[in-house]
Amino acid sequence: MTDPTIVIDYEAGNLKSVENALRYLGAPYRLTREPDDVRHARSVIFPGVGEARASMDVLNRTGMGQALKEYAASGNKMLGICIGCQVVFDYSEERDTPCLGIVPGVVRRFAPAPGLKVPHMGWNAVRFLRPHPVFEGIPQETRFYFVHSYYPVPTDAALIAAEADYGAPFATCIARDNLVTFQCHVEKSGHFGLKLLSNFLAWDGRLSPRKAGAGAVRA
Repeated sequence: MTDPTIVIDYEAGNLKSVENALRYLGAPYRLTREPDDVRHARSVIFPGVGEARASMDVLNRTGMGQALKEYAASGNKMLGICIGCQVVFDYSEERDTPCLGIVPGVVRRFAPAPGLKVPHMGWNAVRFLRPHPVFEGIPQETRFYFVHSYYPVPTDAALIAAEADYGAPFATCIARDNLVTFQCHVEKSGHFGLKLLSNFLAWDGRLSPRKAGAGAVRA
């Protein structure tokens, strides 16, 4: 029997839409708030809606943050969505929040600009900058759904696997080794969002040298 994908319930995630997407795909999954479930998982989805400080408060209080750091270093695959894309970094400008520190970098707020509203909300075209198994069968400039005021800025720009434009280019996908995260809401992005999610579920969590990012995920 296929091991279920573990979906993190950290009291703020967009669980219902992620659950609906997984059910549609016929994928076995299990919600959990237990750190030990994460430590023993073979596939983890860290969904996201919410605020960095509140999310980190829950992760730190429950021990889930440490479990996620250990899991990221385990070699098993992990998908982060929206806030799950942001808190893997060192720090977020949202309420000056120290984050998990799995990936070096910061999360910045969009700067106000004429004609641009913050939060960035709606459908936006995404450019894939390098190959990755989760992108298979998805055309360049496919539109995905976004709702966010902050965006990730990795220390190593080579970790940016996809980007979109909102006043200027910003990272949409961070990919390194067994970890892949999306600032967009793949679970709300229609056919191609489901395709991306399906690709993640089918992926073995490994990259060829040609597709791998630099370095290793930090514990």
